[in-house]
Amino acid sequence: MIKRAKLSASLEDYIEAIYHIVEEKLVARSKDIAMRLGVSRASVTEALRALSHKELINYAPYEAITMTEKGKKAAEDVIFRHNALKRFFIEILSIDNDTAEEGACRIEHAAPPEVISRMINFIEFLQVCPRGGDRLIEGFASFHALGKTQINCEECVAHCRNSDGENL
Repeated sequence: MIKRAKLSASLEDYIEAIYHIVEEKLVARSKDIAMRLGVSRASVTEALRALSHKELINYAPYEAITMTEKGKKAAEDVIFRHNALKRFFIEILSIDNDTAEEGACRIEHAAPPEVISRMINFIEFLQVCPRGGDRLIEGFASFHALGKTQINCEECVAHCRNSDGENL
């Protein structure tokens, strides 16, 4: 099980933003963080102090911000949860990219690691299970769009049986 840093949803957003900025520019500056998150510089300063106190970033006023190893791990955990949720929403629930992104941003802070792991496991299972696979996922997308199945369910189930009539 993943051990999470104890961060508020807001601080998780900051650590995620800092991670992405550092990936792009090697260091982050408060103005970059403020622009990325659409918040005031004063809010950024308060968050930077809190993250520094938790030893997740290296911060001094008016200096470039870098991440500690502990901070990188915390950010990668947030990003992992975000991406897993977004993938589930898009690939399994057939939700459009923008809505999936918004939903992932909101839920990533609250979903326990066990839920995220189970969702990923479910995606993997559906992709390899002979009773599921891409046909099942596409069938759900079609059902959602049309409000009904495209083919007869009995016909679909028959494809899941082997020559002896046993379920696969």
